[in-house]
Amino acid sequence: MVRALSIQSDGFTPADTITLSYEARFRRRVKLTSDGGLAFLLDLAEATELRDGTGLVLEDGRVIEVKAGAEALIEVTGENLARIAWHIGNRHTPCQVEKERLLIQHDHVLEDMLKKLGAMVRPVTEPFQPEGGAYGHGRTHGHSHSHDPHHDPNHHIAARHG
Repeated sequence: MVRALSIQSDGFTPADTITLSYEARFRRRVKLTSDGGLAFLLDLAEATELRDGTGLVLEDGRVIEVKAGAEALIEVTGENLARIAWHIGNRHTPCQVEKERLLIQHDHVLEDMLKKLGAMVRPVTEPFQPEGGAYGHGRTHGHSHSHDPHHDPNHHIAARHG
């Protein structure tokens, strides 16, 4: 089976495409099948976020372009979008930030919270391409707070109990 050993961000002519959801675009090693039916093994040195438009470089030189697939999301709009974005970010939730709206993955608890904050929410189905992490680590959820030596790892627990 042909392997994809690296990614390329631009300057390529794709031989094929592969359409993946947001969750499926964070990988290191997995068997994949392109939209055209080519089976290949993604075999990267470390888990990497495969952004829409990047290329997976196969051993034989062909490049498979990554496409963000449509998925169920919540579109968030409102008068104070900056405040709403802060509350979403405070929950370490991946968020696609646009001028007039925010997009998040479907979550009924967050949806209820956003409505209470005065946001308007509606379900949409489209590709999800959230912002990367502020420290260049890609994904925002499940990150470590080790960049802050004063951060108490039990802070979130202590705040609830005390």
